Amino acid sequence: MKWFIALWAAPMALICSWYTLSYYDLNFGLTFLSRDLHDLVFIVYGNILGVPPEDVPPMVFKAILVDTALVVAILLLRRKGYTLMSGIKALFGRGRAARELKTTDSAAAPE
Repeated sequence: MKWFIALWAAPMALICSWYTLSYYDLNFGLTFLSRDLHDLVFIVYGNILGVPPEDVPPMVFKAILVDTALVVAILLLRRKGYTLMSGIKALFGRGRAARELKTTDSAAAPE
């Protein structure tokens, strides 16, 4: 799980720091942090996607939000002990989770 978080957090940190530094033109003498390259990158992405370059940063932000929500959901499910297979088994009525669910339902029902 540590690797999963690290492999998610490293690109997020890189893109957020690059975007912030290049947006405010805090380049420290490095070309890849300049505002000119910042604008060029979003022009290229806009041309590839077929949208205006001004629409690309909000799209990237939405993608980061969705990605973060998925990572948080996976972490919460793992913390609670749920797995994809246990959910599928419970859904289709096979496995220990489904049997436990059936026994608790039948025990709670009045006779």
